[in-house]
Amino acid sequence: MADNHELPEATVQNILDQDTLKWVFVGGKGGVGKTTCSSILSILLARVRSSVLIISTDPAHNLSDAFQQRFTKTPTLVNGFNNLYAMEVDPTVENEDVNGPEGMDGLFSDLANAIPGIDEAMSFAEMLKLVQTMDYSCIVFDTAPTGHTLRLLQFPSTLEKGLTKMMSLKNKFGGLLSQMTRIFGIDDEFGEDAILGRLEGMKDVIEQVNKQFKDPDLTTFVCVCIPEFLSLYETERLVQELTKFEIDTHNIIINQVIFDDEDVESKLLKARMRMQQKYIDQFYMLYDDFNITKLPLLPQEVTGVEALKAFSHHFLSPYQPSCKRGTVEELQRRISMLKQQLSEAEEELEKLRKGDNKA
Repeated sequence: MADNHELPEATVQNILDQDTLKWVFVGGKGGVGKTTCSSILSILLARVRSSVLIISTDPAHNLSDAFQQRFTKTPTLVNGFNNLYAMEVDPTVENEDVNGPEGMDGLFSDLANAIPGIDEAMSFAEMLKLVQTMDYSCIVFDTAPTGHTLRLLQFPSTLEKGLTKMMSLKNKFGGLLSQMTRIFGIDDEFGEDAILGRLEGMKDVIEQVNKQFKDPDLTTFVCVCIPEFLSLYETERLVQELTKFEIDTHNIIINQVIFDDEDVESKLLKARMRMQQKYIDQFYMLYDDFNITKLPLLPQEVTGVEALKAFSHHFLSPYQPSCKRGTVEELQRRISMLKQQLSEAEEELEKLRKGDNKA
């Protein structure tokens, strides 16, 4: 295939321009920079939207580290903004967060635990119900590594299957359950109808959200990766699963790219750069209809609002190496760098000679 440098460089501008978007998921393999990318996306969206909420669903929360501000399960205004809020939640929240009256907790919990994954699904449903009561123009999800994210996206169907199973149990054993609740003195408020009523209430929310997740005008998924084999493999798996769930995805962010500029003199970096280029070519070949944004590897972490804002311009305009190879300017820079390295080496040699003379 043609060198990807000849292809037009894409940005995330298409996400900012799509003013109908309500849900933006950011996901990928662990350690590729999902939190940094989702944080910057939320900052960029806050410039064009009335209000934005970023939610971390990763149990190992990093939003607080990225913004250098403490966040909890309650939406908190991000320092330096008047329309950007952040919260950190765990889909596997504690039972007290989702339980109802004490009398029905035991039976409700036992029924829920009988269906694999339904406890997480119900916790996720409660979170979505809470979010939907808030008037945010756009909601960005900083998700957990790929496997956890795929399970999270399965929650709507998991809950629907659980409800169907419980309803069939009610139809089959409804009379027996009613007799047992009367025998054990359980009030109607805590009986089977109350339990199923709570589940039916969640079902409405889940069905609505599930419908929105499958609407490309309302939802998109941004895949974050690095130019390495395992990350390419995980991205392909993620894209296939998203297609199966009918969730739109047309943006890929390739993070930690080593660009060919005057700073790359190390043999190790050059070798890494060649390796990365091989996988970047494969990304362009596999996802020729995607918006692929490449971000440079930096010598320092991107933490704090100011650092996030400074790095955000790479999301809107392709990174340009500070100097192209084979130009007079580039050769002059290299000569200058070599002279500096020679001077430093001569100083080090002089120090060693003086040390030997003293000995």
